[in-house]
Amino acid sequence: MSESDVSAGRRRPARERLLEAAARRFYADGVAATGIDTITTEAGVAKMSLYNNFSSKADLVRAYLDARHEEWLGLYRARLEGVDGPREGVLAVFDAYADHAAFAYEHGFRGCGLLNAAAELPVGDEGRAVVRAHKEEVEQLLAGHLERLLPDRPDEARAAAEQLSFLLEGAMARAGLEGDGERVRHARSMAAAMLERL
Repeated sequence: MSESDVSAGRRRPARERLLEAAARRFYADGVAATGIDTITTEAGVAKMSLYNNFSSKADLVRAYLDARHEEWLGLYRARLEGVDGPREGVLAVFDAYADHAAFAYEHGFRGCGLLNAAAELPVGDEGRAVVRAHKEEVEQLLAGHLERLLPDRPDEARAAAEQLSFLLEGAMARAGLEGDGERVRHARSMAAAMLERL
């Protein structure tokens, strides 16, 4: 990294740098294994900067989860731009997950960062509620496309959305174990075949 890159990075707000460092470390090493010192060192800020921007590590974790959700929504919206019809809308959800799996992660793809973090958080933690809301929103997006595809069959549309949601989550879990997005791409093909039968 050149000296100008370092000084440009230091001009960015501390909050932004802290969130980026937390995202890298939480995904690569896990939430529990990543200490505040690691994050502040990687972000190039003083420890006090962290507490000026976040009330606690738990607050930083929630901000990371919110940012990860927004990142995925951005990928989904970008995929929707070229979509023509509800079938393609469903597949855009799968494509956005595949796009996330294709990112250049430091230690390779480890699955859904939200679920990885939730697995480390205790029952009742606010961060788990953030992850649950994300997963529910994804299923609602699927349901919305399916309701347009099956306007006279709302029960079938909701059931298909739940099935596709489970297919997607299972594919992400397997893809994370295998270290690449191949399972997500395969799940997309399965979803396309399922949609043809509706």
